[in-house]
Amino acid sequence: MDPLAKFSQLDPKAKTLSLLEEFKGFAFKGNVIDLAVGVIIGGSFGKIVESLVKNIIMPFVSVMLPSQQKYVDWTWTIQGKSIPYGLFLGEVVNFLIMAAALFFFIVKLLGWIMKSKSGEAAPIPPSTQEVLLTQIRDLLREGTTKSDRA
Repeated sequence: MDPLAKFSQLDPKAKTLSLLEEFKGFAFKGNVIDLAVGVIIGGSFGKIVESLVKNIIMPFVSVMLPSQQKYVDWTWTIQGKSIPYGLFLGEVVNFLIMAAALFFFIVKLLGWIMKSKSGEAAPIPPSTQEVLLTQIRDLLREGTTKSDRA
């Protein structure tokens, strides 16, 4: 068999169109777009929290604590090496605020919303078929308990 015969059977245009269709099906699924929007909003929210910590909370903390320096300049010097614990403290506060915001928004607020929505809906009454099957089950139970006594 001629080795070039396999290549003559390939249709690069069809393969490319198939690949593009497959990519389009993947990229434009609802979940992928929702995830992308969530990541972008999450990144923006992270920048807002970072700004809150660095520009408002930590300067306030450095005013409240007796020191001549800003929190950014808080360092320990050990054997000539500088350890900037003030920057670390700022990142810890940043994390705590982000974690608290996510906890209160996602866990508490959305949990409350889901609970209130589920509380409003009345339970679905059983269908006629389910009622009849329940009655049959109960009658069968009565029959077995009577036969057990005899």
